[in-house]
Amino acid sequence: MNKVFTVLGNLWAVPELRRKLLITCLLLIVFRILAHVPLPGVNPGALRELIAGNSFLGLFNLFSGSSLQNFSIASLGLGPYITASVIFQLLAMAIPQIEEMRKEQAGVDKINQWTRLVTVPIAAVQGLAFYFILSKQAGVLPSLSTLEMALFLLTLTAGTIILMWLGELITEYGLGNGISLVITAGILSSLPVLIGQGSSLLTPENAFSFIFFIALAVAVIAAIVAVNEGERRIPIHYAKRVQTGGKFSNASSHLPLKVNQAGVMPIIFALSLVAIPGFVGQYLSRLPGTTFKLVASWMNVNFTPQQLAYNVFYFILVVGFTYFYTAVTFNPNKIAEDIRKYGGFIPGIRPGRPTENYLNWVLARITLSGAVFLGIIAILPSVMQGFIAEAPSLAIGGTSLLIVISVVLETVKQAESLLVMRDYDSFLS
Repeated sequence: MNKVFTVLGNLWAVPELRRKLLITCLLLIVFRILAHVPLPGVNPGALRELIAGNSFLGLFNLFSGSSLQNFSIASLGLGPYITASVIFQLLAMAIPQIEEMRKEQAGVDKINQWTRLVTVPIAAVQGLAFYFILSKQAGVLPSLSTLEMALFLLTLTAGTIILMWLGELITEYGLGNGISLVITAGILSSLPVLIGQGSSLLTPENAFSFIFFIALAVAVIAAIVAVNEGERRIPIHYAKRVQTGGKFSNASSHLPLKVNQAGVMPIIFALSLVAIPGFVGQYLSRLPGTTFKLVASWMNVNFTPQQLAYNVFYFILVVGFTYFYTAVTFNPNKIAEDIRKYGGFIPGIRPGRPTENYLNWVLARITLSGAVFLGIIAILPSVMQGFIAEAPSLAIGGTSLLIVISVVLETVKQAESLLVMRDYDSFLS
């Protein structure tokens, strides 16, 4: 934390970096204002009760900065944009032309433009899905006419496009990754509510539980930082090069393999799937027939965050998606080819296919520990609520902590690099 304040102080002392910091803060304030501009016709009380009882809607509300809870024009958040980005990451694996485009800036700009265009229909489809979900709940959202439905979808889609635009403005003119900062700002906006809930529930009888809860939260933060920064450094040696004075020396470097290569995406994907049985159970409960009602009852009972089946299924999905997303974002074949192309080699490993096999072997081992850690982080809120019933819902816990800490660390690193670059430019001038 001292490091963060030190970096902020150094940024504020530099006029051009202070301008970046002020632009970032201003655009985040605009985002928070949008999160409180409501759409008409929604019963806020009934909607809050529905979100409180549904883990998927609860996490979606958290990522949107409580915009869904307020049912504002920004209710969809940046989910459609993230989905479109993931789609193009997957397409890059299947279509070589897209992978080639990602190697040049012009190609990257074109892919970004396609991502923005694909975001529009995805936002419309998600808005339509939310309408059907909410309209089925008594007293939440009334039925809409065709014209009202078109305006409803247009408003939600426009809200997502505005948030995407704000995020890109922050990336271009501000400090840090704008999309990540918008999501982080939305998560942190729940912090005052969490503190208020905790203060209202604190009594002398449960004081020890709250102390334990706070101590565990500190331990989780430390563990997330350690895993997020943890990496396996694979040494790489290059051919001999001539240096000044005619002396020869071996150039060496290292390839960092992060323990948590996939970030928070596996948890997001897993949560989307683990919520499906609950939705299916709600649908089947409305159908006639004893069999449907029995299946619906079993799903509704077992696939809630407090049940063992839900958490086991959730944990397995997180581990599986961690391996899947790591395979999407890290290509050992390409890395091995690049090492061979530049005359490098891993000590004791031959270039080419043996290097690729070695990287796969190392990556599989360290990904296992990262996947298990993500799985524990994912189910931690449910486990904690099972032991500490008095504790409020972990609005800043598990997945949220992972996102916030990752974004803060990356932003601090970028700020430090800007300060170093400025000092270097000043030295040259």
